[in-house]
Amino acid sequence: MSKAIFTGSFNPFTIGHEDIVRRALVIFDHIVIGVGFNIDKDTDGGKAMRRAEAIRQLYRSDDRVTVDVFDDMTADFAARHGATAVVKGVRTVQDYEYERQQAHYNRALGGGLETVVLFSLPEFEAVSSSAVRTLLHFGKDVSKLIPAGYDIKLLG
Repeated sequence: MSKAIFTGSFNPFTIGHEDIVRRALVIFDHIVIGVGFNIDKDTDGGKAMRRAEAIRQLYRSDDRVTVDVFDDMTADFAARHGATAVVKGVRTVQDYEYERQQAHYNRALGGGLETVVLFSLPEFEAVSSSAVRTLLHFGKDVSKLIPAGYDIKLLG
């Protein structure tokens, strides 16, 4: 079985993230969504755990997707889950450059862990977690930017 990880803070998980998972499942048999957190900002991981639970609820009926929280290196997370690749979504040239550098580190540290880049579909290029957080801060409706059924109240 081919297995890949899809990592991020997912704060929150957006329709762009959902699209990357959907497209990655065409390539891989199983996707492990890794909700990372910065131990300096979220010492107990509680916020990440709430985000993971919201994502888990989205995929509760799809046994091809699992969700886990991590605070270590991506390559170590992949090894724990038996994944041979990390899937990354890229919207911009800046995203590409960042992910290109990370791919080199992951390959070196992860015993050959490959990075598979899926370019964002045009309709999702402007969708970002930070934009959703900003809109929420100002009390705006974000329902068109998050997956149907995503519990935004679990955002942390």
